[in-house]
Amino acid sequence: MHSWTDTLRFAFQPVVNLATGGVAALEILARPESGDVLAQARRDPELDGRLAVLAVRAAARQETLLPLHVNVFAGTLADLGGLTPLHDAVREAGRLPWEVTLDVVPPYTHVPQPALLEALAALRGQGFRIGADGVGEGDVPLRLLVDIAPDLVKLDASLLTRPAAVRAMRTLCDESGALLAVEGVETELQCAAALSAGAQLAQGVLFAPPARLPAADVYVPPRVPGVVSATRSGPSVREFVRPAALLPATASAGQVRALLTGSPDVSGVLLVDRTGVPVRSVHRSRFLLSMSGRYGHALYADRPAARLGDPPRTVGVDATAWEVLDVVAVGDRDRTSDDVAVVDGHGRCVGVVRLADLVRALAETQVEEAAGLNPLTRLPGSDVITGEVDRRLAAGRTVALSWLDIDHFKQVNDGAGFAEGDELIRSVGRALGYAASGSTRVGHIGGDDFLVLAEPECLDPLVAAVLDAPWSAGGRPVTLSLATVLCRPGSVSDHRQAAACLAPLKKAAKSLPGTSWVLGYAGLPGHEIRRGSPPMAATRTDAVAAEPGVG
Repeated sequence: MHSWTDTLRFAFQPVVNLATGGVAALEILARPESGDVLAQARRDPELDGRLAVLAVRAAARQETLLPLHVNVFAGTLADLGGLTPLHDAVREAGRLPWEVTLDVVPPYTHVPQPALLEALAALRGQGFRIGADGVGEGDVPLRLLVDIAPDLVKLDASLLTRPAAVRAMRTLCDESGALLAVEGVETELQCAAALSAGAQLAQGVLFAPPARLPAADVYVPPRVPGVVSATRSGPSVREFVRPAALLPATASAGQVRALLTGSPDVSGVLLVDRTGVPVRSVHRSRFLLSMSGRYGHALYADRPAARLGDPPRTVGVDATAWEVLDVVAVGDRDRTSDDVAVVDGHGRCVGVVRLADLVRALAETQVEEAAGLNPLTRLPGSDVITGEVDRRLAAGRTVALSWLDIDHFKQVNDGAGFAEGDELIRSVGRALGYAASGSTRVGHIGGDDFLVLAEPECLDPLVAAVLDAPWSAGGRPVTLSLATVLCRPGSVSDHRQAAACLAPLKKAAKSLPGTSWVLGYAGLPGHEIRRGSPPMAATRTDAVAAEPGVG
């Protein structure tokens, strides 16, 4: 007599670390060849528990040493409690409980929550990790999700079309110490969206489809240089340029060897064409290792050195240090110590930068920025924002600089107390941070004042997310005032002039009753009222028509 286990097989799908591109774990998926065992398991806790045991045993037969993810219905856990057979199967397989994550699968409707939480506490006490699966498409209540306190939250890829929700979930995960994963990723755009929204792990057919054998390799889309770095400022690569050791593209290996042995400080040689454009990069250690091998000199000395080189890694002279790191991150890991060629607008080499110099400088920058964070909101102060304003103005970009504060904040503190006032400031800061997208930068310049630097096309969604929200402190409604100045190329020279143009707009916004937003252009008179109404006795200032794509 045949059993349902005779036609049951298991497939393995990798869970990918988006930062390293490596496989972080394997999820084990039941694949019955006939019948709907999973639908039965949803109704039969004993069957579902048996499936979890068989999944662990299937992984043991594959001799995989990767951490495992095993699916269990929430109703099963509430009904069976600690799943003692699963614990025994893990021990028999030679694995440790903390190498196994139990992905708790919906539905949660009609599942007794106290019993579920009690079972999860018992499993966590045994060492198992807990994952909340199907968040976004499932029916897990938010309060229950918080009570579960999972080690991992798995979002459905459909939520990537709502990046604000993913970012909010990442914040929740950060607060609880959980990791955030996105499952069902099928396209490179979804992968990029997951990264941008803050997901740390992902799985889906893009990386590797479920297979009978655990995948040895997975596909992870390369990060496009400039896309990630567009959200980060940093020191210019010009600050780290070193002289480059250059030889013609036709140079022999013997010529390169002579240069390297005569110049111990040179870490590599760039072979350039007649116009100075790098065509090959020769790394010192790899090259000398090839030359010093048996017959190495005889084989290569008189031959073109280009045969022992690699394609050069290049960045533009206007790149930031973060962009260089993006370039280094793409490709073979054994090339992370290679010099990166810095090229001008014609592709000609003007020098090289070394990874060690960049890492050291960026680490110092991060320490300095951390020291400058406002202790109340953990947002940077005005120096970070104004420095970025100057960089964008120097690059000829249109700058949208906004100032925001809380109306009558002293009355808020006097009426509701300073603790409520502090919490209101923190809440406004969080809202600005959540609403920020792309290259938007948010700063807290003290008290209830914030600075926001954004691309003009990002203004409307950011403003709507913050100004349209109901604000209160101590049960009393609170309004906000926002002023924005658009600085087109050539209208101002630095952040000081931008701030001077912003000052009258701040005054105009504060003069309007209720929540308000006024927008003006640097160098042009007047302003436009985007939120709020002027007092009855006041005459509206001549409005400046909004440019296409702004507002």
